[in-house]
Amino acid sequence: MQNKVFAWLAIGTAVTLLVPLVAMQFAADVKWTLTDFITMGALIFGMGSLFILLARKIKKNRLITGAVFLLAFLYIWAELAVGIFTNLGS
Repeated sequence: MQNKVFAWLAIGTAVTLLVPLVAMQFAADVKWTLTDFITMGALIFGMGSLFILLARKIKKNRLITGAVFLLAFLYIWAELAVGIFTNLGS
């Protein structure tokens, strides 16, 4: 029963990935490859899963834990997109 949250996370990941897929149909500026979808899907689902598992262990300060995971997600996303400190996104 507790693991239904992972199914919801998978559905949320799929719905989130529909945004760039639909945008690719209407805008020439959005050009994602299969690798982009796989990478972003793994990042969203992976970070969400790690947060869920850690939040189950840590009963206090879930808000702080969520904020740390959100900041880590945003940093990795920006790093992959444009390369803030490295040239991963370039």
